[in-house]
Amino acid sequence: MKKALITGITGFAGSHLAELLLKEGFEV
Repeated sequence: MKKALITGITGFAGSHLAELLLKEGFEV
């Protein structure tokens, strides 16, 4: 499983990006 670490992003952009990565099969 691919992993992605999201740091320094808050609010809508961060949550939207997290959802996108999860859909693509990343572990966030």
